[in-house]
Amino acid sequence: MHKAGFVNIVGNPNVGKSTLMNQLVGERISIATFKAQTTRHRIMGIVNTDEMQIVFSDTPGVLKPNYKLQESMLAFSESALQDADVLLYVTDVVENPEKNREFLDKVAKMTIPVILLINKIDESDQQKLGDIVEKWHTLLPNAEILPISAKNKFGIDMLLQRIKELLPDSPPYFDKEQLTDKPARFFVNEIIREKILLYYDKEIPYSVEVHCESFKETDKRIDIRAVIYVERESQKGIIIGHQGVALKKVSTEARKTLEKFFDKHIFLETYVKVDKDWRQNAKELEKFGYEQN
Repeated sequence: MHKAGFVNIVGNPNVGKSTLMNQLVGERISIATFKAQTTRHRIMGIVNTDEMQIVFSDTPGVLKPNYKLQESMLAFSESALQDADVLLYVTDVVENPEKNREFLDKVAKMTIPVILLINKIDESDQQKLGDIVEKWHTLLPNAEILPISAKNKFGIDMLLQRIKELLPDSPPYFDKEQLTDKPARFFVNEIIREKILLYYDKEIPYSVEVHCESFKETDKRIDIRAVIYVERESQKGIIIGHQGVALKKVSTEARKTLEKFFDKHIFLETYVKVDKDWRQNAKELEKFGYEQN
């Protein structure tokens, strides 16, 4: 009998969800950096074998929204509670469990299998880890608890084996050759945004969105035109940098990663535009692919 199901990954920012997603899927689907709010969308990565299909879904970090973009991000996370066959709740050895108690209470009431993953155990000791496990047992008494280190791949094989055991019998939901539910342009946007997260400090990355305006593919080459949106003229100047040096660096690094991702030569043009209300404007957020209630 064939098995298939949706395994949804939720948790707060900074606990290593994107790194875990990449280890589980085996491909670079979620961008993984050390900055909060890296994942803004719900991203699916599909793992296929002859007898099984696992549809992993990474969601934005759970946080209390301060503007419309964050409301949409929270909606992605809450939707993951509704259609999961198995839920992975990711925490780490330093997170305060009380941070998002309202969301946790919803997880505690779920009737599907919940696996609580305590990530970054390489940054803790045995006694502290025991205390953390006890605390989470109290908050989520029905959850299985598995300590892991996503970065070091510790516990990943054990987790995959447990997921396989919990999957329902079902035909596959997606074509066996499909790696993700997202189109190519989505990954162009994410890879460029990743470089901005890596190369700029403080508030700049969180005021930025990327939109792939043109994607023209031939057998050997892809021509891409992408616009980087910022909220203020001062941010535009920072993104571009003196004589365009900063933007050139971001574009060069993005092009290299895109060539590895698509396995083709890439010609990448990047532009910077100011859109002061994009994080609050429902129409703009819809253009960037965020769900609107």
